[in-house]
Amino acid sequence: MLEQPYLDLMQQILDEGDFKGDRTGTGTYSHFGAQLRFDLQQGFPLLTTKKVPFGLIKSELLWFLHGDTNIQFLLQHNNHIWDEWAFERWVNSAEYTGPDMHDFGRRRLADPQFAQVYQREMAAFDQRIVDDDAFAARYGNLGNVYGSQWRAWKTSQGDTIDQLGDVIQAIKTTPNSRRLIVSAWNPEDVPTMALPPCHTLFQFYVNDGKLSLQLYQRSADMFLGVPFNIASYALLTHLIAHEVGLQVGEFIHTFGDAHIYTNHVTQVKEQLTRTPKPAPQLWLNPDKHSVFDFEMQDIKVVNYDPYPTIKAPVAV
Repeated sequence: MLEQPYLDLMQQILDEGDFKGDRTGTGTYSHFGAQLRFDLQQGFPLLTTKKVPFGLIKSELLWFLHGDTNIQFLLQHNNHIWDEWAFERWVNSAEYTGPDMHDFGRRRLADPQFAQVYQREMAAFDQRIVDDDAFAARYGNLGNVYGSQWRAWKTSQGDTIDQLGDVIQAIKTTPNSRRLIVSAWNPEDVPTMALPPCHTLFQFYVNDGKLSLQLYQRSADMFLGVPFNIASYALLTHLIAHEVGLQVGEFIHTFGDAHIYTNHVTQVKEQLTRTPKPAPQLWLNPDKHSVFDFEMQDIKVVNYDPYPTIKAPVAV
């Protein structure tokens, strides 16, 4: 099955991973240097051993493609993936006058009463971002994260580079180039980003009428984050292949620190008891041609029959 290499890597990390402390204070089992390969001709690599919400993947990728860095678009599409990083900036600001949210990432896991307060404050923050454009402009922006780096990389001369647009044009005109690269890791911008890029660089490869993509991911939350990353970059490969008139080839996922958080071990073990099902297929609106013109309704998965969701806390 298409997802078996992912499951095998999670089992390897459980069996052989090194215990490491981490920025969040949660602790991880970690493996440095691994690679997964997915033949996109065999189906779309949306995991079946647990339900992965494809709507969130679509809206986040479209957010990146638009060059957007404000969570208002995501919240308008009921996508809360990036809420906590924006919320942290809000509660640490001089304007915030609500309950003490210091170190909320750890406190909400340890104190159920605090978790209720946190959820209430987060919900109010999210609603205000949606309703109040001025507030969203001040507190919904995450800095120069993925969308900004992909579409408007700032140069030392004060110009911007549309890396993704330039690469798409290069695929059309010089498909044999070895420079079909987009980088999200801009050392100058890292200190001001809400979360420095985990998926840092990707490269396209054209051969035999097929478009392949390899991603380098410096830090990989194997249980929660990586299923999204796999589907997102597979979708990006499909979208660009669609625009440039190529078939899809492989999505190759290369990892730096691939880890399982200590508070995800039970969930991982549950997932590993499940037998993968056939992969779904991807449908793209044939009337749309540019990747930048696609909207939510133009992208669908069909024949997706996953096992139920397995919930786990996000380490912030």
